[in-house]
Amino acid sequence: MLKNREIMSRMLIKPAAATVSAALQQQQRQQQQYVIRRWKSFLHNNSNNANRRAAKSTAASTAAVAATSQRHGTSGDFIQPLDVRRSFSTSHKMPSSSKALTLDNINPNFIAMEYAVRGPLVIRAGEIEKELEKGVKKPFDQVIRANIGDCHAMGQQPLTFLRQLMALTFETRLLDSPDYPEDVKKRACAILDGCQGQSVGSYTDSAGLEVVRRQVAQYIERRDGGIAADWQNIYLTAGASPGIKSILSMINSEVGSKPPGVMVPIPQYPLYSATISEYGMTKVDYYLEEETGWSLGRKELQRSFDEAKKICNPRALVVINPGNPTGQVLTRENIEEIIKFAHDNKVLVLADEVYQDNVYDKNSKFWSFKKVAYEMGEPYRSLEMVSFLSTSKGYLGECGIRGGYMEVLNLDPKVKAMLTKSITAALCSTTAGQVAVSALVNPPQPGEPSYELYKKERDAILAALKERAELVHKALNSFEGYKVNPVQGAMYVFPQIVIPPKAIEAAKAKGMAPDVFYAFELLETSGICIVPGSGFGQKAGTWHFRSTILPQTDKLKLMMEKFRVFHTEFMKKYK
Repeated sequence: MLKNREIMSRMLIKPAAATVSAALQQQQRQQQQYVIRRWKSFLHNNSNNANRRAAKSTAASTAAVAATSQRHGTSGDFIQPLDVRRSFSTSHKMPSSSKALTLDNINPNFIAMEYAVRGPLVIRAGEIEKELEKGVKKPFDQVIRANIGDCHAMGQQPLTFLRQLMALTFETRLLDSPDYPEDVKKRACAILDGCQGQSVGSYTDSAGLEVVRRQVAQYIERRDGGIAADWQNIYLTAGASPGIKSILSMINSEVGSKPPGVMVPIPQYPLYSATISEYGMTKVDYYLEEETGWSLGRKELQRSFDEAKKICNPRALVVINPGNPTGQVLTRENIEEIIKFAHDNKVLVLADEVYQDNVYDKNSKFWSFKKVAYEMGEPYRSLEMVSFLSTSKGYLGECGIRGGYMEVLNLDPKVKAMLTKSITAALCSTTAGQVAVSALVNPPQPGEPSYELYKKERDAILAALKERAELVHKALNSFEGYKVNPVQGAMYVFPQIVIPPKAIEAAKAKGMAPDVFYAFELLETSGICIVPGSGFGQKAGTWHFRSTILPQTDKLKLMMEKFRVFHTEFMKKYK
């Protein structure tokens, strides 16, 4: 009989041309149950050993992490995202029978969901940082966190204009200070006038401040060459993620006794797979073509849709452009194909466009789905679509402030009213995030006092990202066994690695997928933290990882050299 981890591996890695059938549906149910059993086993073991673990030395803690990794199977989809060894240590002092909530009676979707970019590698990276602080000797002196697109954590400095605007709106006494430019003060006063009591401490409308929503609409019109945007179609959100989750929640309804399906690109951003699992929906994979620069073809979309209809109703199509984790920028022709497919198959388009300012390739250009659909004319102009933008990416990189918006197009007015009603339950998004959105969409203009400094800082950030995109591509492309597509946009590189058979056997012996094994070896040897491709999805028989290009240039050069040394030694060891 196959071991559990072998079953898990087969279920998680799906061939591009695999037939979605009743057997696959059964596999998906088994996969969820396997993850649930894995969580329960992990937490049970943790409960029994909590006190012992608390007393163990740093070296023993390292061994425990390795053992944990071994238990989690070959798929690379590990338990996410909490460090449960710490989070549950005190709660298990009481017997489980005294608890109203146990793993047996909570929503099983909470246990089944996984989020790769904050998984065990990141937990281990944090432990290593603490070990370094305590003086534990390592072959490196710092951990480089290349696992997540957190610009400021990697040394990017905030734009002066944005922080000044936030300062003035949160501390209104500064409006009398001569240290702040008049154009920033004018914008701050406009925002404050839109707030109840002229304070950002008040609730806003559930969809956000009207003044900022109007600014977003004007920004979209400028971006799309004058195509009209209605501010009442704009919803301000705490980053793009809550907007995405609100739309997925809205379509989470059975039709014809079949569960809803959501088409996602493979590789994909784990927010989608995690949310789909959390909501008990069906993830429908469509594969990007790595050999042609991660392009997307109509034929593959149709294959995925047609096969999925056997077990679910595909109701939405997620498109990430520029791509995460793949870094490609879709051509206009590609976008037209996608729009025609969505229209012909009656699916809602979710256009994840949070990296639209991050385009580095001179031959690439960002085209919004809205603009392309509008210029295609009817019936495509009336396509149901939701697009998303965030202040966490682009050149602002303000991940922690949590600002974003979604533009909802062509929904049935009654459906849109239900969406608005659901959003009111959350009251409103953070006002700090709404101010950040205002800074993004209503920046200083030529001739205003803040413009020159704003332009200098913005251009420097984008130029540095372009330099790093080229640096990373050139460096990794020189490594033995690597295939790396150019980083056309976004903030990541997603290279394919040819892992030697001997290393694959070593990974199997530890109960790990080969790319997970590679990533752990890299972290323990060089201090570089990346995310295995298993967490994003990849074609069977291929192995990848995602790394950001965000470390400042000097640190990125150091990172690439450390990477080169590690990979050379890895290949020597396992060839």
